[in-house]
Amino acid sequence: MTNQASKTLWLILLFAVAAFSDGKAQQKTAAKRPNIIYILADDLGYGNLTCYQPGSKIPTPQIDKMAKEGTRFTQFYSGSTVCAPSRCALMTGLNMGHAYIRGNGEIPLRPSDTTMAQRLQKNGYATGMFGKWGLGQADNTGSPQLKGFDEFFGYLHHRHAHRYFTDHLWEVKDQQVRKVPLDSTQYTHDLIVDRALNFIKSHKDDPFFVYLPITIPHAELLIPDQYMKPFRNADGTSKFPPEKPFKWNGGTYRTQEQPHAAFAAMVTKMDQDVGRVLALLKELGLDENTYVFFTSDNGPHQEAGADPVYFQSSAHLRGVKRDLYEGGIRVPMIAWGPGRVAAAKVSDQVWANWDILPTVCQLTATPAPSGIDGISFSPALMGKTQPKQHEYLYWQFNEGMLKEALRKGDWKLVRLKEKNKPEVLELYNLAKDVSEKQNVAAGNQAKVKELYALMQQAKSPAQNPAFDWTAMEQ
Repeated sequence: MTNQASKTLWLILLFAVAAFSDGKAQQKTAAKRPNIIYILADDLGYGNLTCYQPGSKIPTPQIDKMAKEGTRFTQFYSGSTVCAPSRCALMTGLNMGHAYIRGNGEIPLRPSDTTMAQRLQKNGYATGMFGKWGLGQADNTGSPQLKGFDEFFGYLHHRHAHRYFTDHLWEVKDQQVRKVPLDSTQYTHDLIVDRALNFIKSHKDDPFFVYLPITIPHAELLIPDQYMKPFRNADGTSKFPPEKPFKWNGGTYRTQEQPHAAFAAMVTKMDQDVGRVLALLKELGLDENTYVFFTSDNGPHQEAGADPVYFQSSAHLRGVKRDLYEGGIRVPMIAWGPGRVAAAKVSDQVWANWDILPTVCQLTATPAPSGIDGISFSPALMGKTQPKQHEYLYWQFNEGMLKEALRKGDWKLVRLKEKNKPEVLELYNLAKDVSEKQNVAAGNQAKVKELYALMQQAKSPAQNPAFDWTAMEQ
C-alpha cells in the first residue's frame, strides 16, 4: 500500500470514528431531553386538595407529598370555566379572546390549529394521551392522531366521558383511530391510568410527553364498590352524612345513593394514581429527568349530586364551574421535578394554562409558535424571578349570557351581559378581597374604565358562529 493510500484510509477511519462518536453524543444529548407529564383532573376545585386547604374532609397525601417535593402555585388559572375551551387554551397557547374553541359543543380543532403535542412530536418526542380529549372526533380535523399524538386511549367526546362504565373507548395506534369494545363493568379510569403507565414504561429510553387528562372527579359519581368501601361505615352508611341521593331521571347521569362518599372515593383514587405515576418514575430512574405538572381544567362542578359547598371545594374563593369568579377559574397547580423544579416552595406567581405550551417548549428546546398569548414561565419553576409577566389575563364565556373577566395586577373586572339587558360591571381588589365579596366599582371608576378598555382590546371576533357573543351585546 502506498503512503498516499495509507493516509487516505487513515482519514476515512478517522472520519468514521468521529461520525460514530458524534452520533453517540447526539443520542446521549437526546436522551437527556426532559420528559413531560401533564396530569389534568376534571372539575377539581381549588379546595379539594389538603395542601391547598388544610383540614379538608378528603386527605390527599400523595399530591401533598408532590407539593412538598416541588412547587405549589397559589395563583394559577385555567383557560376557561368549562372543559373544551380550557383544553383548547392549554393545547394552543391562546386565551379566550383569541382561541377557536370558546365553549363546549361539537366543534373540533382545525388543521391550522397547532397543538403542544404536535410541537413536541416534531421535535422527536413520543407523545401519548390517556383520558378525555374533547377537541375532536374520529372523523374530523380534531382527531388526536392529527393533532400530534402517537398514542391515545380514552374518550373523544366530553359527554361520553360522563360515563365511567361504557361499552367502548377510543384508541390511536400507528396513526389510526379505532373504537375499542369494552366490558361495561370495567372501570374506565383504571384502564386509562394503566395505559399511561405502560406508555411510560415502553418509552423509558426515549424523550416522551404524556398528557393525562383523567376524568375524575367529574360526574357521574360512580366508582366501584371496592373504592367506596373505605368511605362507608360497617353498616354500609356513608361516613359523610347527611347524604342526599341523586336519582337518574333519564338524563345524563345515573343514580348515586351516596354522592358524598362517591366524591371522596374519586378524589382519593385520583390522589393514589398520581402517587403511582411518581413512584414509577422513581422506579425507572426517570424522576430527575422528568417534569410533572398537576392541575385541573376548571373549578368544581355541582352535577349528579356533587356538593361543592359541603366539601368547600372552592375553599375561600367565590364561585364554581361556569363562573368567572375565582372559584370557577383559579385552580391548583403543582410542578414537580427533582433537581429541576424548586422544592418545598409555595409561589404566588400569576399565570395561566395558556402559558404551559411556551413553558414546555422552552424546557424541551422545542420551537414555540408565534402569535400566541402564552409566555414561558420556566424561570418560575426553578424558583427564580420571572422576568416576563402578563400585562393582564382575560377570560370569556358565553353560555346563557356573556361573561368576561380581566385581571391586571391585583385588580379584576367582571362583566356580565344578558341580551336586551344593561351590562353589569364588578370590580374587585384581589389583594384585599380574594373572596370577591366587595364590589368596589362605584368608588374606582377610573380603574373600571382602564380595565374595560383592556377588555375590549383583549378579544377578537369569534371565528366560529357557535361562540359568537355579539348577539348578547344588544
